[in-house]
Amino acid sequence: MKAFKATLILLVVLFTASSAIAEGDIVSEIRGGVYAHDISFWSFNRESGTDVNGEVLFVSPSWLEAVWAPRPHIGATVNTSGNTSHAYTGLTWEWMLPADFFIDVNLGLSVHNGYLNTTKDDRKSLGSPVLFRVGGAFGYNLTEKVNISIQYEHMSNAYIANPNEGMDNAGIRLGYRF
Repeated sequence: MKAFKATLILLVVLFTASSAIAEGDIVSEIRGGVYAHDISFWSFNRESGTDVNGEVLFVSPSWLEAVWAPRPHIGATVNTSGNTSHAYTGLTWEWMLPADFFIDVNLGLSVHNGYLNTTKDDRKSLGSPVLFRVGGAFGYNLTEKVNISIQYEHMSNAYIANPNEGMDNAGIRLGYRF
């Protein structure tokens, strides 16, 4: 029930805030979706559950044009089973492909509520309260404003701290461009 309330609050805040700011050309897009939590891809699987994700992407400021104009983003991924959830921020680079497809790559930092070091078999030892976050998406523009994408994200401390079990999440998101 606690995870449900946190998820509901997250979605209400993201959609309300982004709608209010969008008129000032600050927010470029909102995205939200559902992820499989801690899949075995780059790291090994220990935790379980479903994640709910919400993200706000901002208009790229002119000073970022020198690095291909990425859009700053802020978001959160809440685990509905009470396992590791995280909030994150960073930059998203996006490239349009033929036939209304697109790809994006994101890079940033994440803070989480998981364990730094644990012996529990069903939980991760992430080693640091702040993690690096990298990810990517492959998507399709359903309309000029609405898109759907498959998102992958990996978080770890990049061996700056010990242990470094890392975590991978993947899922599907809907986006709305202003």
